[in-house]
Amino acid sequence: MISRMSTMFLRTLRDDPADAEVPSHKLLVRGGYVRRIAPGVFSWLPLGYKVFRNVERIVREEMDKAGFQEVHFPSLLPREPYETTGRWTEYGDNVFRLKDRRDNDYLLGPTHEEMFTLMVKGEFSSYRDLPLSIYQIQTKFRDEARPRAGILRGREFVMKDSYSFDVDHEGLEASYERHRKAYISTFDRLNLDYVIVSAMAGAMGGSRSEEFLASAEVGEDTYVKCSCGYAANVEALIIPMAEFDPELNLNVDLPSSHVEDTPQTPTIDSLVAMSNARTDLARPDRAWLASDTLKNLLLMVRDGSGTDRPLAIGVPGDREVDMRRLEAALYPDVARPFEEGDFAAYPMLAKGYIGPQILGKNGESGIEFLTDPRVVRGTRWITGANVSGKHVFDLVFGRDFDSDGIIDVAEVIDGDTCNECGGHLEKARGIEIGHIFQLGTKYAEALGLRVLDENGELVTVTMGSYGIGVSRAVAAIAEQHHDDKGLVWPREISPADIYLVAAGKTPEIFAAAEDLADQWDALGLRVILDDRKGVSPGVKFNDSELLGIPTIVVVGRGLEKGVIEVKNRVSGERSDLSVDTVVADVHRICTT
Repeated sequence: MISRMSTMFLRTLRDDPADAEVPSHKLLVRGGYVRRIAPGVFSWLPLGYKVFRNVERIVREEMDKAGFQEVHFPSLLPREPYETTGRWTEYGDNVFRLKDRRDNDYLLGPTHEEMFTLMVKGEFSSYRDLPLSIYQIQTKFRDEARPRAGILRGREFVMKDSYSFDVDHEGLEASYERHRKAYISTFDRLNLDYVIVSAMAGAMGGSRSEEFLASAEVGEDTYVKCSCGYAANVEALIIPMAEFDPELNLNVDLPSSHVEDTPQTPTIDSLVAMSNARTDLARPDRAWLASDTLKNLLLMVRDGSGTDRPLAIGVPGDREVDMRRLEAALYPDVARPFEEGDFAAYPMLAKGYIGPQILGKNGESGIEFLTDPRVVRGTRWITGANVSGKHVFDLVFGRDFDSDGIIDVAEVIDGDTCNECGGHLEKARGIEIGHIFQLGTKYAEALGLRVLDENGELVTVTMGSYGIGVSRAVAAIAEQHHDDKGLVWPREISPADIYLVAAGKTPEIFAAAEDLADQWDALGLRVILDDRKGVSPGVKFNDSELLGIPTIVVVGRGLEKGVIEVKNRVSGERSDLSVDTVVADVHRICTT
């Protein structure tokens, strides 16, 4: 197939768009692949849609090869099934809701577990019908509060979502592994550098859950990895409990707590510096550290019914609360920091000097108090004294204060301990491109999906859910495959195999380029022929590199000497090939 730049619906841009933050967004817009039409909503132009369909094709081929069957649902969905599973409320503001002319409620599908479950319920009734895995490639809608990074985080996006249906957990394990292998094959073909990490199930529910993350500095997902092979999204990371000596006599072996004036210590660092500088406060064994201070964060948590409850969280002062970990830990409830009105309702709280002594369900405030896994019996802390301008020193957990439970939401730091081997964790960032879950029976129970087993007894079907971000994968590939000149598409993803430049003004050059394009087209290669007249060779060369086609061929001044220039867009290598052999040589380059 030949696409001619002279007639192609394409306009490349010299400058980055003002609202673009990440390389994929900048280059996909500059290269004329996508255009923004609203916040988080994009149109695909011809070249972009070719890339998108190549990704979609690879996903579909791998799903079909694994034995999964394709179906298709509408995007406009009724309220009732989502009401039955509780997700009409649980999704909150993330769902686009609307009413028809008869005042019936609908939503634009953010995900389709309910629809798949009801489809199978309507067709199958026996264990002999299972196992079953079906999938669709469909547009999804989520009302992102902060759409950003182009098609990486939009309000409308395309996903491949598949679901497995089995009689028992053993069958689910087998279906899960089949999907996992199919995902590995898919992302390998997409030429992505990725890692598989343990993850949270979130809105989907279920037990075992893994994410496929494409390595990228701009990724919104932070994960940790260890040399032992362990990897986990930070939301799913489990921090080991700090060790403590059960024989420690808290009243004899540790100093008594004491309240001290601590003027001009607005930060953790200033508090630690002052504590070490004052001889009456300094520790005899070692210097005070930021990790010896206890910060107590006050939140207001709202559940699905709209009811608020206060919550206090204690974390070591050398760490902040990771909001994504907090969101995952409290899901489906949502939290916000205390506001002035909230403090007014609890006058015993000294803002900026809150200590754990009055926290907890049995404390004076009655506010639930959860602590970090590092806060264990016998640990001693500097923390607020619940009096403005004062801190308490040597406040011991298990003697002077307790908590209502553990919550693991503090930020992860390079060097933290691996829960698997005791080694050191390293942080990295990635783009979520796939997510697989073992849903279990959550949706089947809610919607009544049961089959007769081999004994004639009704059993609830167990399910798995498996998603790939098809449109997001385009951006992830662009993030990993670009340089300072533009995109560098892997061949199977690229909108063409060859970018053929007619670099000159003479009719002979354009005729030779047309002839080469025809010959490669006859051999099944996809060619973009830059046949624009009145456009300088420099502009054509810049566009060839911006668009990222893997093989660039230039018909120019070398034609008189019987040579054609060929450039490898990936390596940057250039070579002059004979006019007599260039058709076969380039065909070999493009097909091996």
